[in-house]
Amino acid sequence: MIPRLLTQRRFAPFFWTQALGAFNDNVFKNVLLLLLTFVAVPRYGWDTGLLNNLAAGLFILPFLLFSAWGGLLADRLDKRRLVRRLKMLELVTMSMAAAAVWYEAYAVLLALLFMMGTQSALFGPVKYAILPQHLSPTELVKGNAWISLGTFLSILLGTLLAGVLASLGGAWARGSIAATLVVLALLGLVASLWVPSAPPSQMGATPWRPWRGGREVMRDAWRQPRVFRALLGISLFWFLGACYLTQLPAWTRDVVHGNEAVVSALLGAFALGVGAGALLCARLSAGRLEVGLIPAGAVLFGLAGLDLGLSQPLAGSSTGLAALSLSPGFWRQLLDFAVIGLGGGVYIVPLYTLIQLESDDDNRARMIAANNILNALFMVLAAGFGVVVLSVLDASLNAFMLTLSAVSLTLAAIILCMVPRPALRLSIFVLIRVLYRLRFRGRQSVPARGAALVVCNHVSFMDALILGGGCPRPLRFLMDRPIYESRWLNWFFRIAGAIPVDSERCDPGGVRRALDEVSHALRQGEVVMLFPEGRLTPDGEMQRFRRGVDIILARDPVPVVPAGLAGLWGSWTSNRGGKALTKWPRRFRARVALHFGDPIPVGKAKRADMERRVSELKRKAEAEIGVTSD
Repeated sequence: MIPRLLTQRRFAPFFWTQALGAFNDNVFKNVLLLLLTFVAVPRYGWDTGLLNNLAAGLFILPFLLFSAWGGLLADRLDKRRLVRRLKMLELVTMSMAAAAVWYEAYAVLLALLFMMGTQSALFGPVKYAILPQHLSPTELVKGNAWISLGTFLSILLGTLLAGVLASLGGAWARGSIAATLVVLALLGLVASLWVPSAPPSQMGATPWRPWRGGREVMRDAWRQPRVFRALLGISLFWFLGACYLTQLPAWTRDVVHGNEAVVSALLGAFALGVGAGALLCARLSAGRLEVGLIPAGAVLFGLAGLDLGLSQPLAGSSTGLAALSLSPGFWRQLLDFAVIGLGGGVYIVPLYTLIQLESDDDNRARMIAANNILNALFMVLAAGFGVVVLSVLDASLNAFMLTLSAVSLTLAAIILCMVPRPALRLSIFVLIRVLYRLRFRGRQSVPARGAALVVCNHVSFMDALILGGGCPRPLRFLMDRPIYESRWLNWFFRIAGAIPVDSERCDPGGVRRALDEVSHALRQGEVVMLFPEGRLTPDGEMQRFRRGVDIILARDPVPVVPAGLAGLWGSWTSNRGGKALTKWPRRFRARVALHFGDPIPVGKAKRADMERRVSELKRKAEAEIGVTSD
């Protein structure tokens, strides 16, 4: 079944425009490297290492020089118009490259590589800036996932096709390469004609300053700390990816003892892993930005890199793919590269989505341009890092892979320390999925951004975990201070953002302090969850809502999202059959349903209306799983 986005004009034409462009880029780059290595070097006596490094530099340099200008163009021009112009530039470049390939003008091909890098640098800011204009916020994660999948599959297929074309030899090879470059550029241009309009986010003339603006773009990104941290996170992914892929041929030769086909197999495992990780991220995110997936992805590729670094050399001499396929050690390494890619896909999609959602509409493309500049810098650092570790320090390839694993796991630890609550919420979601058979309805009712109050019926002590895991955003919630100050769980409640509250009888000022903390959270744009009944139900039926919810909304009018929970009455954490937590658990994997209702607009929420809506949602949840509160 074809995914819905890939059948709609607002996404499909741009997806194919981007994928065909990445495909053509990689056919051209890899064909050029193969021609230089196996034709130009023997014929003219050129230095192989110098040529390969020169080619890599000529492609990366435009990203440092022109990305800022590309971001300015994307903010000032209709993006559809800009995409078509850039695809026309690609067609011109590839037509010239086709002629240079036919006439074996290798110096011209190097110059055209710089020109192709320039086209890619100018296209980069459009790639992620155009999506928020055509997709809703709940579709962005899925759109980014498909763009990532298309990009990495194009890289893989372009690399493989380049090898096939170069292996033909003679006039057949030159003619096939020339035709492929032109045809792919033409197909990309045709696809761009169907891209819908995307009006500029800034008005005014577009200055001609292709070599200026990089410092301004980076300064603007620095002024948005959340966005800048996302840019650094993406750049670290490209740093690690460049380190792995740059050393892939050497790893295949010295550790796997395989040939060129084995390099392609390992590269394919990595690329397919990234694509699968991107789609997995979209699946787990359920249409929302899941920041908690970022450290999870870093842990995945860190652990896979650790296992890869601990791998032992395989065969003693050069071996083909067919022979290595009989070796369990080879399949282990193939899986390691796939998991590294999988973790990368899970890691990178939320970061791109975060940039799109957190950037202002009038400078989103410039933030993508800042990302491209940083990516290019970190890829240059990756080359230098490889030289230092492998040449200066004379470390082995296994030690190099272990170093990359340490960098990945350190990155995961830093992210967890900086933003622990999203990862904790994701962990809770996994835990409750194991403990219960959950059914959620209406999760999209919780606003994607801004403050909101979630009100729900209170059945058991597990309610807060169910809501915390089921809500698409991290929740703050009130809880009794004696439980909050539990010796063994206080660290958990502090990370989760729980707000302790004492009864007025124990501490007359405790309620006021808790309400002040709720008010502070709402004014910071957070989501606060509240059980307006104030205590667990003693009989399974909803109790009257207390006036605290009115006080909160009077101080800070925010949208209210009603929720109804069913399935936990009768559990050991409820009051059925005795006081909660005093009984032995009797059920495992019980059916639990949580229904979110339509948000009540600011200023419209009344206590009686909230109580009625929560009661209706509770009954719907009970009906869905076939239980009652009796």
